[in-house]
This record gives sequence, structure tokens and C-alpha cells, in this order.
Amino acid sequence: MTKRVSAATLRGMLDDGGELALIDVREEGAFAASHLLHAISVPLSRLELEIGELVPRRGARIVLCDAGESEPGEDGLAERAAARLAEFGYTDVSILEGGTKGWATGGGELFSGFNVPSKAFGEFVEHVYGTPSISAEELKAMMDSGTDLVVLDSRPIDEYRVMNIPTGICCPGGELVYRLPEIAPDPNTTVVVNCAGRTRSIIGAQSLINAGVPNRVVALRNGTMGWHLAGYGLERGNERRAPDPKGEAAKRAGELAAQVRERFGVRTIVRETLEHWRSEADRHTLFVFDVRHPEEYEAGHLPGSISAPGGQLVQATDRYAGTRGARIVLVDDTGVRATMTAHWLLHMNWDVYVLEGGLPADATEKGKRRRTALGLDKAKAEMVSPSRLREMLDRGEATVLDLGSSRRFRDEHIPGAWWGVRSRLKKALGAIPQEGTLVLTSGDGLVARLAAREAQGLTDRPVKVLDGGTDAWHAAGFPLNPGKEDMTDVPDDVWLKPYDRDDGKVEDAMREYLSWEIDLVHQIERDGTARFRSFA
Repeated sequence: MTKRVSAATLRGMLDDGGELALIDVREEGAFAASHLLHAISVPLSRLELEIGELVPRRGARIVLCDAGESEPGEDGLAERAAARLAEFGYTDVSILEGGTKGWATGGGELFSGFNVPSKAFGEFVEHVYGTPSISAEELKAMMDSGTDLVVLDSRPIDEYRVMNIPTGICCPGGELVYRLPEIAPDPNTTVVVNCAGRTRSIIGAQSLINAGVPNRVVALRNGTMGWHLAGYGLERGNERRAPDPKGEAAKRAGELAAQVRERFGVRTIVRETLEHWRSEADRHTLFVFDVRHPEEYEAGHLPGSISAPGGQLVQATDRYAGTRGARIVLVDDTGVRATMTAHWLLHMNWDVYVLEGGLPADATEKGKRRRTALGLDKAKAEMVSPSRLREMLDRGEATVLDLGSSRRFRDEHIPGAWWGVRSRLKKALGAIPQEGTLVLTSGDGLVARLAAREAQGLTDRPVKVLDGGTDAWHAAGFPLNPGKEDMTDVPDDVWLKPYDRDDGKVEDAMREYLSWEIDLVHQIERDGTARFRSFA
């Protein structure tokens, strides 16, 4: 049986400076409702897909967490996750006694939402540095009066396309200092930084202020949500991107970053040190993050590095680095974006360094990083092609169970398919029709393949997996239907952003979300486990 640790013991672990991965293995929606501040969300349903990258060192200290209760006669989620991690070679795994309930009973604070450490950090930054901001009404008045200004949207392009402030230019947070000298060479131009809510607006604006740009810089208070709630229209589907810096602008960006490196003590390492740390990665966790645009990463990157655009790495650190106490090395081409990202990670108490000299000559690995799934080699399953599955469905010979995202199922799924949660597979199998072959699917098919062995142990029916998953079905030109019918379980596998809600209460959700963000600075004070730093 896996060893237990008390809430008091875990609190000591959070303070002792050693490596620690605190992992909540409930579904994403359940996690977002209530969790520990430093917990990262790695649902049992997707454990094999995410744990290897978030916690790469098999000897790292791991504490698993769930709600602290399980169904009668069944092991809890944390117990099941511990057994699975042992199969993958993780050697130092414990379970939080009583789960989230045990933590709260011991006097610990519980948080709602997602990416909470980074969100709380944004509120901390505004509180400590007094980051200036303006309201939506003030920005609209400036626009109407013809004020010389530029609106920079600090979110990635996929979020920017969904909605943006009129005239806004997509310039993700880690890119702001790098690209501003090209966008706004005139120091008299006012710079307004926005995101969807608050965090990236604050961090983005304060990045420019920390770098010492001569312009007036302000954050747009409450971002696009605040703009919408003020009754102003948003643009959608835009592709306005900040240009690459050239000539004097590029030189100026380098000078600004150098000032930040000096002021905040950003440390650098040479390639030989990086290779030495790589040789020690079985004893001390190492993350190597490429903080450039994903497109730049795909065009050529250092082998073994992970794409982590700088603004997103600060905004959602828990989605990239799952092991507290790890070393982090940041890589880019000029050092500007790596330096700006590093100075924020230093504020967040990470052991972070910038690789000197930009991208090395052997940064020739191309394309996206291939996702691997632990245990996939043991996931033996009979595969069925999309065309064969369609024949089976037309003849009434198969029942499809979709174990992918409930959000995607809501938007599009194989006609007649049912939806379920992999970690509650027994429940799903009991709710679907019992006729014909059971065919499992998921987005790209990986979760379905991993679940096949579990399904075979729970049913006497033939079990097959759709080769390539729902993606392959779509690529074959076969139809997909929207709808929330035929769901075997509560769709708690995803956390919906306020503007993703489809219940007619989007504005209420936005107000609740913004209030939640503002209150985080008080919550982290009550919690007492955050160790953010400020610099004079």
C-alpha cells in the first residue's frame, strides 16, 4: 500500500526546498472547483500522456491528491494513480491523507480556478509594484479623442482570434519588450496592454515598465472581459500580429533586456553547463524551455527543448514545470525573450537560467515536439479503421464510446457515439447499449488505446479502438454531430473559461471570474505557502 503523508507533513515538504510534484489526479473540472495552491492538474484519465513531461525524473518526490473519498469497494483515484506510476518506474510516491478534505480539515486553504499560482502572482505583482491601469471607459475615451496609443494583446494568437479590443495587435506577453521598439518607436505613444482578464495585462505592462521603456504604459483593467462588460464591441477572427524587430529596434530591445538582466540578477549559463546538467537529470530535474513563438520553435530548436512561449510560461507555469525545486533553462535566439521570462520566474522563486549566445548551431530539430504516452507499448488493442467502423455502425454491429474531451463531444462527435470519463469507465460501460462490438475513441486515439485493456477487464464484449481516433474519422470525411445527449457521466473533465460557457450566463461568469482574480492576493496570504519575491 502506498504511504500516506499528513497535511502537516506536506506543508513541511512545501517549505524544505527539495523537489516536489504535488499532483491532483481528479478530472480538470473537479480540480478547478477546489484544490491546493501548488497542486498541478494531471487527471488519472490522462496520466500517461502528461506525467512524463511534467515530472520527467522518475526519482522525484511525488505527493498525489484526490478528494479523499472513493466509491464503495474501489480504490480511490490517488491509489490507482500511485499503482500506475509504480509501473512506470516512479519510486518516491505518497498520497495526501484525506485528500483536499484532509488539507482543509488541517487548516489549509483551498483554491478554485486554474493556473492559480500564476494568477495569484499577477495580483501580487500589481499589489507590490503598483502597476498602473486604466478602465475600459478610459481607453474608449482615449480612442475617441485620437490619443496616440497602441493596444497590445498579450495572449497567444489562438486566443486573440476569439476576440480582441478594436485596433489591438497580438503581441504575447513574453514578446512585448522584444517587439515594442518596432511597434512604437515614438516614446510619446501610450502603450495599453490587455489580455482576457487581468494576469497577462498586469505582467505584460509591468514587463515594459521593468525594462525602462520611455513610453507611458498601462494595463487594461479586466481586459477583454471588462471591455465587453462595459458594453463595447469586440473584434473577432483577426490576424494582426506584432512585427519582428529590425535594425535599431532590435538593438534597442537588446539594451532593454540587458537592463533587466542587470537589475534583477538574471543568471546565464554556457552550453557546457547545460550539457553537464543534462547528465545529472536523473538526480536533479531539468526543464529546457524554448520561449519563442511556437512557429519559430517548429522551424528549428535545440534537441530536447520544449516549446513554452514566455508569456504562457509565466501565466501557466504549472502546465509546463510540474516539479517544484527543478532547474529551468530558457532558450531563445537573442536572449531578450528568455531574459524577460526569467526575471518573472525569479520573482516566483524558480531556479532559472538563460542559455548564453542564443540558439546554438545544432538547433536544427524541426516540427512540434512529439507527444509520448507512458505504457503505450503495453496497450494492446485491436484497431478498426474509420471506414470499417462506419460499416459496422451502418449494420448496427458496434457501439462507440468516446473517452475524449466533453467539450469536443459537445461540439462534434461520431453520430450515435456515447461519451464517458476514462477514470470512471465502469460507470460508462454500464450506461451504454450492450449490443455489438465496443469501439473506443478519443481525439487522437491515444486515451482510447490506453483504456482498451481496462475495458477488456470490465466487459465480455469484443473491444476495439478506432485507429487514429475521432481525428481520423474527421480526416476521412465522415460526418460529426454536435450535442450533449448520450453522455454517461457529469462532464467534469474540462474547466470552461467564462466566455466558453453556453448556459446564457456569460456576463455573470465574467464578473465572478474577475472578482475571483482580485481576491487571490488575500487568499495566498491566508494560505501561507506561496514564496513570491519582490525587488527594490
